[in-house]
Amino acid sequence: MAYAATAGTAYPHATAAPGVLALQRALVWLAGASGAIVFIEPSPYEIVTLIASVLFFATGMRMRLVFMPLLFALVVLNTGYSIGAIPFLDKSEVMNWIFTSWYMAITVILFAMVISEDTEARLDMLRRGLVVGAMIASLAGIGGYFHLVPGGYDLLTLYDRARGTFKDPNVLGAFLILPALFALQSVVSDRFGKAFRNAIAFGIMSLAILLAFSRAAWGGLVITSAFMLAMMVLTSRSQAQRSRIIVMALVAVIVAVALIAVLLSFDSIAQMFKQRASFDQSYDEGRFGRFGRHILGAQMALDLPFGIGPLQFHNYFPEDTHNSYLNAFMSGGWISGLCYPALVFVSVLTGFRYVFVRVPWQRTYLAIFAAFLGTVGEAFIIDTDHWRHFWMMLGTMWGMYAAAETWRAANATGSAASS
Repeated sequence: MAYAATAGTAYPHATAAPGVLALQRALVWLAGASGAIVFIEPSPYEIVTLIASVLFFATGMRMRLVFMPLLFALVVLNTGYSIGAIPFLDKSEVMNWIFTSWYMAITVILFAMVISEDTEARLDMLRRGLVVGAMIASLAGIGGYFHLVPGGYDLLTLYDRARGTFKDPNVLGAFLILPALFALQSVVSDRFGKAFRNAIAFGIMSLAILLAFSRAAWGGLVITSAFMLAMMVLTSRSQAQRSRIIVMALVAVIVAVALIAVLLSFDSIAQMFKQRASFDQSYDEGRFGRFGRHILGAQMALDLPFGIGPLQFHNYFPEDTHNSYLNAFMSGGWISGLCYPALVFVSVLTGFRYVFVRVPWQRTYLAIFAAFLGTVGEAFIIDTDHWRHFWMMLGTMWGMYAAAETWRAANATGSAASS
C-alpha cells in the first residue's frame, strides 16, 4: 500500500499510474450514472459493473480480509436462494432471478473493494454520476408525465405515474432519494452559486418523486432528509455552519410546501395524490392484503425450512410478498431468511459507529447512510431484493467502514511520528 494525499488528507490507496487512476474514477462515475437506466436487460449498469470488475482486478485490486464476513454472508444468502430454487430450475424466470441475485452480490463486493481505496475521490465520482443519472431519469419521468416527449407518455409512465427510465415508478422514486440528498446537502452548506444549481436539481428530483406517486418514496425522502440534516447539524464543526444548515433547511421546507401546493392545484395531480396518499388502499387491507400476507407468510415460513422457492409466493397469495425480509424466508428458507436481516442490520448497526468519525468524506457518508437506512425501512413494505442501488449502497457502506479504519490508523501513526 502507498499513501497519497487527497484534499490535504493522507489515506491509503492502491498505487496506480495517473492514467489508470483516472480510468478507475471514470468507471465509478459511469457506474453511478448508468444505475438510472434499467428499463432494459441486461441494463447498462450490469455491463459497466462487469467491465469495472475486470479492469479493477486487472489493475491490482485484491480482496481484503476485512470483507470476508461480508463475502461469507452474501454466499450463504444466495446459497439458500439456490437451494430453494432447485425444484424450479426448469423455469427461466427463476433461473434469471437466481443469476441476478448472485450478480448483485458480486457488485456489493466490487463496490466495497473499490470504495475502500482512493475513497474520497471515488466517492465524489460516484456522487456526481448518481446525480447525472438521477437528472436523466427525473427529466424523462417529468417529460413523459406532462406529455413533453412525443410518444413518451406510454414509455415513461405506468398507471398514470412517472417511471422515467425505470420499469416501476416505485423504483424510480426510491433511486432518486440518494441523489436528492446529495443535492440537498449542497443547498444547505455550499456557496451560493453551487447551492443554487443544486437547489434546481433537488427541485427537479423532488418533482419526479412526487409524480412517481410512491408513498414509500415520499416518506423516504422526508425522513431521510430530516435524519441526514440532523446528523449534519450534530457533526458540524462550527456554530455558524450549524445555523446555516438549520436556516436553509427551514427555507427549503417552506419552498417545497409552496411548490406542492401549486402542483396540487392541477386536478389530475391532486386526484392521483389523494388516491395514493390514502391509507385504506384495497391491496393493503384484509386477510390477503399486503399486511395480512405478511402475517400468513410468516406463519408459513416457520413450517418450511427450505421455503417455497423464488417467485412462488404469488402462487399461494394474490400478490407478491412486498416485504424483503419475508421474501428471503419464502425464497431461500431459513438459511436466507436468517442471513438477509442479519447482513442488513449488522451493516446498519456498524454504520452508526462511523457517523461521528471525521473522515474527509463524512458529508457523503451521512447522505449514503441516510438513504441506506431509508431503503432498509422500506424493505418492510416492498420488495427491494434486486434494487441495484440498494446493493450498491451496501457495498459502498462497507467500503467506507474499511476506509475509515485505515484512515484512522494512518493518522494515528502520523500523529505518533510527529510527536
